[in-house]
Amino acid sequence: MENEIRVFAPATVSNIGCGFDILGFAVDQPGDEIILRKAELPGVKIKKITGDQGKLPYDAELNTAGLPLINMMKKYHFEKGFELEIHKKMPMNSGLGSSAASAVAAVFACNELMQLNLAKNELLDFALEGERISSGSIHADNVAPCLFGGFVLIKSYDPVEVVQIPFPENLFCTVIHPRIEIKTKEARAMMPENIPLKNAITQWGNVAGLIAGLFKNDLKLICDSIKDVVAEPVRAKLIPRYYDIKNAAFDGGAIACNISGSGPSIFALSDSEESAVKISEAMRNVLKEENLANEIYISKINPNGPIII
Repeated sequence: MENEIRVFAPATVSNIGCGFDILGFAVDQPGDEIILRKAELPGVKIKKITGDQGKLPYDAELNTAGLPLINMMKKYHFEKGFELEIHKKMPMNSGLGSSAASAVAAVFACNELMQLNLAKNELLDFALEGERISSGSIHADNVAPCLFGGFVLIKSYDPVEVVQIPFPENLFCTVIHPRIEIKTKEARAMMPENIPLKNAITQWGNVAGLIAGLFKNDLKLICDSIKDVVAEPVRAKLIPRYYDIKNAAFDGGAIACNISGSGPSIFALSDSEESAVKISEAMRNVLKEENLANEIYISKINPNGPIII
């Protein structure tokens, strides 16, 4: 039996415009890597963290990857413990599900290393508890697509119910990450507790339209539905020249563009890799005018979720 495993878990785009807290999809890059080793002593010992600029706790109970492992150990009565390395390969507080990727990588690794043979639905609850540390609440729109891959709908939170949604094979995603930080807890605190009925109706229609567009492989319907009258107007204020970046993406050939999660990353969808590259250049040109450093990621939709590397 193996004593060590290395796992990659991908970044995710959540909300997808209209689907606040209920929609998300996985991308190929960036992502997080973890190494999990069996240890003789009980408990979870975090031995190494890289790529976090010293921001993440080594106390496993306070760490998004560590706590799920502790909970799994208790649930399945492991007599021995683990050593854990966390290698952050993606920017933190970027709106790309960094904390979710670490939590998912940890539970996936534990399941494989200990040969628990748990279904992904069973792993989901453990990963969500890790995500709670980062955001202050349970929301599955990063964890679920990271774990399941592809597009997912969170149909219910009580209990958590995930529905996997088909998507066009020729769909490409361009993500630009302006190098500023927006903390999820703070971005969530900005959200209004109540919204006008008119806006709610618009949002429901867009969610339904997006799901229908994905099922029908209808790029025009997808484009027309990725519109947000709830979160985007509030969170756009946190991102320098957001609407200029969005307009540049459409000028570059995007079929849809919006904020990824709570930002500051912005995603754009297109129907070819060539278009995805053009979109990235158009978006980046706006940030060049602001002398704002950034990262660009281009990939197809990731259908797999976490993998052993």
